[in-house]
Amino acid sequence: MSGFFTAVGDMFNVATVASIVAGASGLLFATMGETISEKAGVINLSVDGSMMLAALAGFVMAFQTGTVWYGFPAAAAVGMVVALVIAYGNIRLSLNQVAVGFVMFALCTELSRFLGSSYVGRVPVAVPAWDIPGLSSIPFFGPVLFSHNIIVYLSMLTVLATYLFMYRTRAGLELQGIGERPEAAHSRGIPVNKLRYFYTALGGALIGIGGAAYTLDVKVGWSDRPTRNLGWIVLAIVIFGGWHPLRAAFGVLLFGALQAFALSLQPEFPSLSQVLPSIPFPAMILVLVVVNWQRLLKWLDRYPFLRAVLRSDPPTAIGTRFEVN
Repeated sequence: MSGFFTAVGDMFNVATVASIVAGASGLLFATMGETISEKAGVINLSVDGSMMLAALAGFVMAFQTGTVWYGFPAAAAVGMVVALVIAYGNIRLSLNQVAVGFVMFALCTELSRFLGSSYVGRVPVAVPAWDIPGLSSIPFFGPVLFSHNIIVYLSMLTVLATYLFMYRTRAGLELQGIGERPEAAHSRGIPVNKLRYFYTALGGALIGIGGAAYTLDVKVGWSDRPTRNLGWIVLAIVIFGGWHPLRAAFGVLLFGALQAFALSLQPEFPSLSQVLPSIPFPAMILVLVVVNWQRLLKWLDRYPFLRAVLRSDPPTAIGTRFEVN
């Protein structure tokens, strides 16, 4: 039991919190990308495979060119193409988004394993560290928030930018409109399907950048399926976060904290060393079940403020096809 409390105490030291923030960059990019896509009404179920293939594309580009900054655009392009295939299949070909997304997930996963086999164990250049002068010396907050690199900072800014765009701009309201009431948006002259293409592509690009963040920053190098299962966690976090950027970002940090907690328990419980790393995955599913528990939702209906903080419903038209008459 003392080992358990020791692990809990370790969760709150500066180094651990800073590592959680640093390791969250890939999931933050991908979660914001999927949030944008689903807000527009398109479910990108390929996230897990798309992240993996994009991670490989970013790794290979950085490895071959010798500069990490070519890797991220390559990964974004791969994520964008995969997302556009799903959007085209639904909007143009009237195919089911979930079915196309699952096929793309399987295709991307197998392609990444096949194409990446010759790169296993190779290490490219990594994203250089960049402490922000002045801010990095602030006690606690300095090392936690301002002693990372530009990718980590950009992931934080992406969360803020996504929130401000969705809820503080006219274009953001249009984005929500095409995912909630596409017919009403169309009647006001908003090009629903064109915007769905655009936002699905944008979301796919962010998912691709999230994949590259793992092979070029979080875990530098390529291994067999380095982002395995993280795409499914992204989909769960989007639901957990109620399709809200800030709550989704909290879900990402919560998942990172669970991972850090599981790792800190390994020295105390060596007999469970093979089991502990998998704890964050069922834990996130449990949280998802609790958040969607019907009795809890009925109780929250009595307190509108708490319901607004803890829960929001999915976009009404998510997963549906809009056909212009």
